[in-house]
Amino acid sequence: MTPLQSAILGLVEGISEYLPISSTGHLVITASLLGLDSPQNKPAVDAFNIVIQGGAILAVLLLYWPRFLSILRGLFKGENAGIRLLVNLIVAFIPAALIGPFLDPYLEAHLFKPAPVIAALAIGGVYMILIEQCRAGRLGSPPYHGALSELDDLTPVQALFIGVMQCFAMIPGTSRSMMTITAGVLTGLRPRAAAEFSFLLGVPTLGAACAFKLLKDILKTGKMIDGVPYRPFWEVLGGANVAIGLIVATVSAALAVRWLVGFLNRHGLTPFGVYRLLLAACLAGLLAGGIVRWS
Repeated sequence: MTPLQSAILGLVEGISEYLPISSTGHLVITASLLGLDSPQNKPAVDAFNIVIQGGAILAVLLLYWPRFLSILRGLFKGENAGIRLLVNLIVAFIPAALIGPFLDPYLEAHLFKPAPVIAALAIGGVYMILIEQCRAGRLGSPPYHGALSELDDLTPVQALFIGVMQCFAMIPGTSRSMMTITAGVLTGLRPRAAAEFSFLLGVPTLGAACAFKLLKDILKTGKMIDGVPYRPFWEVLGGANVAIGLIVATVSAALAVRWLVGFLNRHGLTPFGVYRLLLAACLAGLLAGGIVRWS
């Protein structure tokens, strides 16, 4: 991997991680077009793509530091707003934390393939369009009752629903952001508030995924795999390249988060649903034409 390739992957990860469009589909296409999809490189590149999510975590920590500061004040000074937010994040994180480690090996082995990912992209696109139509009252009454609520009004029951919906994002091509934002909208949160909770929930969720992948890589180091001693991804790709990917992912994720909040307020979810359908068609066409390989 070259510094330019790591920067491009970091850019794609940062932009697509918090948008409800699936970072998986974009990273698969990008890695293949960059020539990084060979069997000997793929395990290291897959690990790299997960670990540079740390840049997306850092972006949210920097952008929403007042929220995290309120959590600290809740812990040490007993402020109610910070305590409520912490409880909601813990409740929403628990479902994925409980089932993620058990489902990850199965999903990676059986669903990280072209057909399931393309299907998840397309189904997700239709799902988002339908959610927006329901929210706008074009397909009957909205799924919630009363006025739209803000993040500070979120209850633990609503947070649990968002956390359960986040579990569906373990299916490759689904998008964690899509499931958590739409779940928030279904509970009656304003799109801006649903997106903000999705960003905040991404900190423990993506952090756990990064730590899990790092631990797996460390535990495999030196073991014989296909007759060759396993080398951790940072040795295969270069520590400097990993650092470049993290930095670029941080900056691009921060810009994407800022843009997404305003875009959702103005245009809703439908444009992202349409984009996902186009991406699914594009990925299918690239695979069929042999332009993108899926090793």
